[in-house]
Amino acid sequence: MTTDLPGPSQESVRPLLRPGARIFVAGHRGLVGSAVVRRLTDAGHEVITRDRDCLDLRDTARTGVFLREVRPDAVVLAAAKVGGIMANSTYPVQFLEDNLRIQLSVVAGAHAAGVERLLFLGSSCIYPRRAPQPIPESALLTGPLEPTNEAYALAKIAGIVQIRSYRRQYGASYISAMPTNLYGPGDNFDLETSHVLPALIRRFHEARRDGSPAVTLWGSGSPRREFLHVDDLAAACLLLLERYDGDDPVNIGCGEDLTIRELARIICEVTDYQGIVEWDAAKPDGTPRKLLDVSLLTSLGFTPRIALRDGIARTYAWWLEQTAAQV
Repeated sequence: MTTDLPGPSQESVRPLLRPGARIFVAGHRGLVGSAVVRRLTDAGHEVITRDRDCLDLRDTARTGVFLREVRPDAVVLAAAKVGGIMANSTYPVQFLEDNLRIQLSVVAGAHAAGVERLLFLGSSCIYPRRAPQPIPESALLTGPLEPTNEAYALAKIAGIVQIRSYRRQYGASYISAMPTNLYGPGDNFDLETSHVLPALIRRFHEARRDGSPAVTLWGSGSPRREFLHVDDLAAACLLLLERYDGDDPVNIGCGEDLTIRELARIICEVTDYQGIVEWDAAKPDGTPRKLLDVSLLTSLGFTPRIALRDGIARTYAWWLEQTAAQV
């Protein structure tokens, strides 16, 4: 005869992230990290940060000492060397090695310090150039990568494997998430290193200011991209820390995309640029399409709240405030 024993009560199940948790956000001054800090603070958590001049996360020894001294309840690994096609093509060594060093230092240091929860943030560029659309998490490592950002993508893939390995070997409650193209306050508007959306905002703003009759953009304008406001990304990060504990990375996006040509048209409207937009098809387009399958994230209860045009207008207004303050 067998007897069914009662399972643990709901009260005895330890939450994945307790209220008022102490959370170290690595990369807190960046686009993603600053948004995560805002969201965690609003949710009542204690956020821990360190500036780069105080702690270089590429330094394994110093990072390990810091995490052992602070002993946070959780870590959000948002620190990374990032950039657009030009930056990735020009500095592949730095995009590979800096990101590998950061990931190895923070994840290994967190484990040694007994950190219970960790969220590693990668990028949608981890998926093959010709991945099925929308891209499911299962598409990882099923084909060749986009050559223009291969080094960065390989570093982020290594991070996913690192997280999965810590889970399987040590039972660590560490998870990874792959955001789509992000934008918002805190973005990089340097034309040499920025991503497409902030670069277009600056190009069209300056063309209107200078009275330029035409603006020439890279590529054909036909590639399709998905964009998510960084405040929506931060909300998704908190949701995952609270509700997800699986081996597989989780896609973070809005589930909709548009062509770069359509994006340029919206930004022209927002910046009030009324000149001609020309396309230099001799320049690379990058991946033809990159739309994420976000069904797993949606099943956890996530819904983005900021529409693209509204988000672009907010980002433009933020950048104008920053540039005015620097004059």
